[in-house]
Amino acid sequence: MSPEEQLKILKEGTVEVIEEEELLKKLKEGRPLRVKAGFDPTAPDLHLGHVVLLQKLRQFQQLGHEVYFIIGDFTAMIGDPTGRSETRPPLTKDQVLENAKTYEHQVFKVLDPEKTNIVFNSTWLEPLGTRGLIELSAKYTVARMLERDDFSKRFKEGVPIYIHEFIYPLLQAYDSVAIKADVELGGTDQKFNLLIGRDIQREYGQEPQVCMTLPLLVGLDGKRKMSKSYGNYVGITEDPKTMFGKLMSISDELMWEYYLLLTDYTQEEIEKFKREWHPMEAKKHLAELIVKRFHSEEEACKAREWFESTYSKRQFPEDAPLVEIPEKEITALDLLLKLKAVSSKNEGRRIIQGGGMKVNFEKVLDPYQTIKVENELKVQVGKKKFYRVKRKA
Repeated sequence: MSPEEQLKILKEGTVEVIEEEELLKKLKEGRPLRVKAGFDPTAPDLHLGHVVLLQKLRQFQQLGHEVYFIIGDFTAMIGDPTGRSETRPPLTKDQVLENAKTYEHQVFKVLDPEKTNIVFNSTWLEPLGTRGLIELSAKYTVARMLERDDFSKRFKEGVPIYIHEFIYPLLQAYDSVAIKADVELGGTDQKFNLLIGRDIQREYGQEPQVCMTLPLLVGLDGKRKMSKSYGNYVGITEDPKTMFGKLMSISDELMWEYYLLLTDYTQEEIEKFKREWHPMEAKKHLAELIVKRFHSEEEACKAREWFESTYSKRQFPEDAPLVEIPEKEITALDLLLKLKAVSSKNEGRRIIQGGGMKVNFEKVLDPYQTIKVENELKVQVGKKKFYRVKRKA
């Protein structure tokens, strides 16, 4: 494949390539490029937001380039200040290493193990030492750091910025120096850090890396970026039914963005799907495709069958959790609280009064309606929560 053809593929789904001419020049050299992306193990599991970067790394692999998956076991103990309105709480080394173990395993659900270099940045950052850190810090100015939006805003508002937060992007940049990166990938929120990498590489006499930014995957709520802290995520280790069901909950508009960022389909192919497929069918295909990637084709088929029988055909799932309660009679609102289907009475009232609760397939509209617990009850809350309820013997 020609350098121009490679460039066209690699640009697909990106926001910005800095600089595109430099990337084409590197591709024309005819050698495997060293492509890096860093992941700080601040939580134990990867989610589909991480997969956007992994997908692009895999494209580089398919084109014959060398991928470096950098686990930021050293930098995670500092905490990336990107997008933060306050200082990120530091993690202990034990926490970081425990999380890192899961990353090592999960990353190969997307990347080719034979073409992936998994490296820990403590390998070169710990030996850097005090002298090396001072020398690194001398290569960048405070004024340049304060050009960054989140630092600038905190400085103007009098919100503390700690010195170690300035050090974080310098250490990320030094990762690029250590592996002599040709290309670094990151989300749009990482642009500042990626550009520092270019500057620091020049300071160490290296040719600067090309920076490639990708969109931040919007979470299930359709508003904020996918994040465990927002509860709007799809974890790549979640069970097939949960994964399928979550993906079916996204909006039709967001679905096409997921197609672009999480699958191998080109923009042209996706436009064809838009014209030819009903949105519901397209969404099922997407969910099945993603479940297949992280589980198996058999599990993906089972998850689709389960979804269609449970939601599309409105059947009650036989494997709904069984909850035993001591009461002979209970109000609808208290039953929701007992099932832990809602987090508060106010939420329970809103759901019931909005028609979101069914008992034995009949809507319950009064929060204080008395429900008799005689034979096993089939309780549905919203579109996704199902319970079997019986009286404790």
